[in-house]
Amino acid sequence: MTERMLGASKLHAPTYEEIEADVTATPQAFGVVVLSSVAAGIGAGAGLAGLLGGAIASLLLWYVWAYLTFWIGTRMLAEPQTRSNYGEVLRTIGFATAPGILRVLGVIPFLRGLVFVGTAIWMLIGAVIAIRQAMDYQSTGRAALVVFIGWLVQMVILSIVFSLLGIRL
Repeated sequence: MTERMLGASKLHAPTYEEIEADVTATPQAFGVVVLSSVAAGIGAGAGLAGLLGGAIASLLLWYVWAYLTFWIGTRMLAEPQTRSNYGEVLRTIGFATAPGILRVLGVIPFLRGLVFVGTAIWMLIGAVIAIRQAMDYQSTGRAALVVFIGWLVQMVILSIVFSLLGIRL
């Protein structure tokens, strides 16, 4: 798992291919998402309740984003050679969150903003590579578009849910 996390963090396409093909890697991807979320909670000084809530929210958002990108990538923006399934997308996107573990460095106050923005960008780039590999795309631009649309739709859904629950950001 550690080697895969490092490979995913290095944006190494063959690592994402390996993860895509390994149907037993889904629990590992789950673990990476949880570790990344806990690191973010620690880095943000969220406390125990924040860590638990953040982990649950991260897992839900991971499932939703993976489904959205799977649907968009295989139905709306598929290339002729696109062959994928939800598990492949779920695993590869889960591992794309590996750089988020560095968000633990947010405990250093003057680094928090830089670390959180930097890792967010890093994870989005990882997601593009993850989707390119999981969808068997020839075009990185198409993968980036799928990731962006999926992320945007997820943010709209999240905003609506927060609004209905009376949560302000």
